[in-house]
Amino acid sequence: MDTGLKGKTVLITGASRNMGRLAALAFAREGANLAICTSAKMKELKAVADEVRALGAKVVAERCDVADKAAVSGFVKSVQNELGSVHVVLNNAVYRGEGPFLEEDDETWERNFAVNLTGPRNICRAVLPLMIKQRWGRVINFSGIAPFLGGSATKGMAKLGIIGFTRGLAREFAEHEITANCIGPGTIDVERDAFQKSKPLRPTQPIRRMGKPQEVVSLMVYLASEDAGFITGQCYLVNGGMYFQ
Repeated sequence: MDTGLKGKTVLITGASRNMGRLAALAFAREGANLAICTSAKMKELKAVADEVRALGAKVVAERCDVADKAAVSGFVKSVQNELGSVHVVLNNAVYRGEGPFLEEDDETWERNFAVNLTGPRNICRAVLPLMIKQRWGRVINFSGIAPFLGGSATKGMAKLGIIGFTRGLAREFAEHEITANCIGPGTIDVERDAFQKSKPLRPTQPIRRMGKPQEVVSLMVYLASEDAGFITGQCYLVNGGMYFQ
């Protein structure tokens, strides 16, 4: 499949590891250039940038907290200066703080909202004018299983909210040939932080294994491609049949 991504710029937040890193490599193989960022893991991000350059792509790699509007604006300006524009956005950065609602501190609530909802808003506010000008764009956001299977209240709020955000963008910007879609991964076999635990498979899940990161990344590439131009406002589940929507 010719994805039509050669020469286009793909911006990926939270690109220092896991699906962010694999996505950067996948888009580089399609001939795209990369704008990648992380809020903290700069050593890992620089390693990803080296891998991307080795595949022939141009890359801008910077520290950027997506919850910081000024930082996002500076990052996108750097991308414009170096790569010209932004054609595809993957709002992959995430904050995973969760726990019992009555024990949760205000910082956990606020950081969930800041990174998981305000972050995509900041990125989209910065790049949508560029997409409108070129009359082409792809926005890809990420939900999950928490709001559908009774995860923590705070995490569920953020994951369900991003679906509504995606659908609002899809309707408003369709006239500019810009699509917006969401991906809802289930239990994916990725590197986890020390505080995270890999959750067991639910007994009702038909496919009896964890998902592979590449199975999510392949969907990212398709939704970003020319062939997906008539798909917008959707939330695609990659969850082994854990639940249906």
